[in-house]
Amino acid sequence: MINVSLFEILGMFMIPFLSILIPIIAGQYYGLFVKNKSGKINDSPVGSVVGAALGLLAFMLAFTFQIVDNRYNNRKELLLEEVTTIRTAYLQSGLIPEPYRASSRNLLKEYTDLRVSLFKDLSVKKIENLKEKSQSILDSLWNYSEALAAQDRSSEAYSLYTGSINELVSTYNKRVTFTFEYRIPVTILWVLFIITLFTMLILGYQFGISGKKNHVLAVFISIIFSSVMFLILALDRPETGIMQLNQAPMETLYKQLHSRK
Repeated sequence: MINVSLFEILGMFMIPFLSILIPIIAGQYYGLFVKNKSGKINDSPVGSVVGAALGLLAFMLAFTFQIVDNRYNNRKELLLEEVTTIRTAYLQSGLIPEPYRASSRNLLKEYTDLRVSLFKDLSVKKIENLKEKSQSILDSLWNYSEALAAQDRSSEAYSLYTGSINELVSTYNKRVTFTFEYRIPVTILWVLFIITLFTMLILGYQFGISGKKNHVLAVFISIIFSSVMFLILALDRPETGIMQLNQAPMETLYKQLHSRK
């Protein structure tokens, strides 16, 4: 799984890099061919088109970055919300009788352990195992809520416990969705790819008709734009482990829960 992850990370940079570098070089050679065949060419109209295309590309990159940045902030908020919800559920477990009290608190500790251990191993197998165990724990906690409700539906203490478990289930579903299911729409990626391809072709063509063939400059341009695209893809795929959230709040909760008897 590690090799697959490394190849994926490498591809996240190299695919945008080559998608920029190859069109620039191809455009340069075509521009030089046209210049050698036709002689001097007025590159002012081409320059205007290049400026407009680069502006549109910058807009698309900013638009796409805004999408993943908002999602990153949502994941950060959900992390804090989950920490608060686990803590609340743990405290309110003290309001219910045994054996549900001790069992609930043990399950909540195990649930927190899973969250802390996740970011030590982001393999697909580990993530799927985490989902299964988390869902099993939440199902068990909800079964306790049903059992308590069957004993006394009018109990305020039971109601508080049930409410905290319900909130924990809701937060879990949101985190799984935002982290592992929501992605940049494929249509946006294709549009970004097409705009990048033709923008770099025109840019290379402008270099060519000016009589200047500079592969070093082409590489620098490719690195600059592909770095931004790499950042966008890294934010969009947190399972790669490149752009991880600060897990300090969850780790603090882990220590707090395990310090209690």
